[in-house]
Amino acid sequence: MTALILLGIVLAMLALRQSVVLILVVAAGYVHLFYGDGDLTYLVDDLWTAVNRDVLLAIPMFVLAGSIMTRGSIAERLIAIMRALTQWLPGGLAVATILSCAVFAALSGSSPVTLLAVGTILYPALLQQGYSKRFALGALCSGGTLGVVIPPSIPLILYGIVTEKSISDLFIAGLIPGLMLAGVLALYSLLANRNIPAQAFEFGALTGALRRGVFAMMTPVILLGGIYSGFFSATEAAAVAVGYALVVEAFIHRELRLREFYDIAVETARLLGTLFPIVAVAISINLLLTAEQVPQDFARWMTSVVDDKVTFLIVLNIFLLIVGCLIDIGSAILMLAPILLPVAMAYGIDPIHFGIIMVVNLEIGYITPPVGLNLIVAMTAFKEDFLLICRSVLPFIVLMLIVLALVVWFPEISLFLLD
Repeated sequence: MTALILLGIVLAMLALRQSVVLILVVAAGYVHLFYGDGDLTYLVDDLWTAVNRDVLLAIPMFVLAGSIMTRGSIAERLIAIMRALTQWLPGGLAVATILSCAVFAALSGSSPVTLLAVGTILYPALLQQGYSKRFALGALCSGGTLGVVIPPSIPLILYGIVTEKSISDLFIAGLIPGLMLAGVLALYSLLANRNIPAQAFEFGALTGALRRGVFAMMTPVILLGGIYSGFFSATEAAAVAVGYALVVEAFIHRELRLREFYDIAVETARLLGTLFPIVAVAISINLLLTAEQVPQDFARWMTSVVDDKVTFLIVLNIFLLIVGCLIDIGSAILMLAPILLPVAMAYGIDPIHFGIIMVVNLEIGYITPPVGLNLIVAMTAFKEDFLLICRSVLPFIVLMLIVLALVVWFPEISLFLLD
């Protein structure tokens, strides 16, 4: 009965369109009152425990690094290299769009930042070269989601925090699925636009773009190379990203003034002011639920109802796809990962593989209404009709579902580089 009352309270607050932070605070207080011996002082202790983690520093650092690169010229220089590499292909600019999103995703770790950084440059260029508005919007919205899987990924960091799994291992596991998604989207973009005339390959244009973008291209090499080689952790990589981006943009490219860096830092702090309370309260609830063996009890109940792994995976993916349509990815991971992971492990699913399954599922939520963040960002940034944007992403959603199925049924795709 107590659990049903809590569920009713949460549903009522959702119906009244209350903020996620308020809902989580009310849920945390309720859980501590009825499951934690009625002592709310534990809530304060848990909030401190939640935020007293070094790994949390990776989130603001990567967000700050992505903002610096977007405000400067690293994004523009990377896009120029991709355009020079693919312009000899029919539909080459479409391929360059996906590749640019993939590369910038490996720098910013954020889907909306990737969409805006690449879209503001390539959306007008795509329309000018004869690509349909519908394709251009679909490619940019779906390409922007690559920042969710390709490391460094903020959702993977959140998953690692709430499940206490290695973030470096999650980054390594997300690399091949992320590249698969980028490859499938790039191939579709090529085939769908094969009637767009190719441009002559210009070796001079390529060498010029590489010369201008050499420091930009070194960014993913330094970050991902350092993480995969074990030279530094994910948190240290975030700090390196900020320092490198600031030095390159302020002193080498000279596209960013120190006064602008102050403004970027303030914007980042405001953004994180909404994220960190959610993280703290969600982890507080998870700590108490774990102490009360709630996830383990739920896992035992689930295995008694669903007796085979295949059925569980089908139900799990349908559930996560629905959740992705309704809740933002960060909130979904914080609330669901600690509860669902013990269930998945009861069916013999590797926790790192489960993290990739969860993030890829919820990634698709970025381009599915009604709460698809990339759809809303694209509508605002490009001043286009929301229904047009929704229709534009349909073929890309189908392709992403195919990749999701491969990642789910073949765990080797995610775990290959960890062996």
